[in-house]
Amino acid sequence: MWWAMANNGSTPEAGAKAAPPMGWLALSLVVLACDQASKAWASASLVLHRPRPLLPFLDLTLMHNRGAAFSFLHAAGGWQRWFFTGLALLVAAAILWWLWRLPRKERLAASALSLVLGGALGNAWDRMRLGYVVDFIDVHYGDWHWPAFNVADSAITVGAVLLVLDGLRRRPAHGKRES
Repeated sequence: MWWAMANNGSTPEAGAKAAPPMGWLALSLVVLACDQASKAWASASLVLHRPRPLLPFLDLTLMHNRGAAFSFLHAAGGWQRWFFTGLALLVAAAILWWLWRLPRKERLAASALSLVLGGALGNAWDRMRLGYVVDFIDVHYGDWHWPAFNVADSAITVGAVLLVLDGLRRRPAHGKRES
């Protein structure tokens, strides 16, 4: 199982060969390309901090996030730029290793990891190039606003949810132990 391999370094089960992650890397590259294209559009078309309403609950609002999720550490003095960039690159390396060792039949886990990888690289690229992450999707209800996000954040979130669902789907029944 994928979680066993990630936790104890075991190899894929006999007969369940690991697949080189080239096909899954294509999904990561699509996420990265869509993320960067949407951020380029937002940066060229939107005015910083000025909402452009789309739906009663959705605006496009250009933001520059110098922190992490929910603008965590956004005003920490600048060191966080390279800390979060390094962290994203370490996560990307771990995901590549994980994808390389993942058995071919683990398609849900591979697609989830590929989404997370593409999103992590998209936000890391922003931090390296700009010093901040471009966010522009603003979901709200009345005066309450969810923190602005982007395509990379969405891919990371969907990938994380899929990993949890994959783990729950494969979880042994209550009272049974997996060998």
